[in-house]
Amino acid sequence: MGYLDNSSVTIDAILTIKGRELLAQGGNKFNITQFALGDDEIDYTLWNTDHPLGTAYYGTIIENMPILEAVPDETQALRSKLVTLKKTTQKIPVVSVAGTTTIELQDNGTSTLSPQTLNITGANSQMGYTCIVSDNTILGLNVTKGAPGMSSQVSDAYNMMNQDAHSISAVGFEFKIQGMASIAEDKKATVTIIGNETGGSVTIQVTVKKKTL
Repeated sequence: MGYLDNSSVTIDAILTIKGRELLAQGGNKFNITQFALGDDEIDYTLWNTDHPLGTAYYGTIIENMPILEAVPDETQALRSKLVTLKKTTQKIPVVSVAGTTTIELQDNGTSTLSPQTLNITGANSQMGYTCIVSDNTILGLNVTKGAPGMSSQVSDAYNMMNQDAHSISAVGFEFKIQGMASIAEDKKATVTIIGNETGGSVTIQVTVKKKTL
C-alpha cells in the first residue's frame, strides 16, 4: 500500500480478473454502470473550529491528508461508504444479523445469516445485501434467498495478503456460511454484510474450530 500525490485530481483504479477480461474484449464489453464512494481515510476529529484564520481553514488538515492507493481487497476497501438518504431521515440505518458480531463453527459446520436493517422501514428491501467473506480457505458462502434482478452468483477477488486465499462475495437477502472441513487448527475470518441501498454494514468475526478425531 502507498500514498498518492493529492496535489492534483487522481483516479487510481484496479480491475478485477473479470474486469480485465471484459476490457480485453474491447467494444462495449467493459462498461461501468455502478460505483461507490467512501471516506475511509478521513479523520473528522481533525476538523478544527478553533483555527485562528477562520472558517475557511477549519478543514485545512483534512484537505491536505495523504490519499491511499486503491486496495484490491474488498474486505478492507470502502468500509465507510457514503450514502444519500432522504432529507426527512431522522435515524441512521443500521444493519444487524440477530444482534450478533461473533460466530463459532465446528469443522464443516454451517450458519444461516438473515440480515435486517433497523431504524428505516423497508430499507434494502429491493436490492438486498452484499455478503463478503474475507477468506475462502476458511469459510464457504452460498445465497439461500436471492434478491430479485440481482445475481446470486458467488464471486471472488484476489487477496494481496495470501495468494492462496480469496475474499468471496454474493448478493441476496439470506446467506449460509460453512466452515471448511479438515482444517488443522482453529482459524478466523470475517463476514461483512452491507446494505446495498443504505450503505449500512455489520462485520461478524467467525471462528472455525479445528477438526477433532
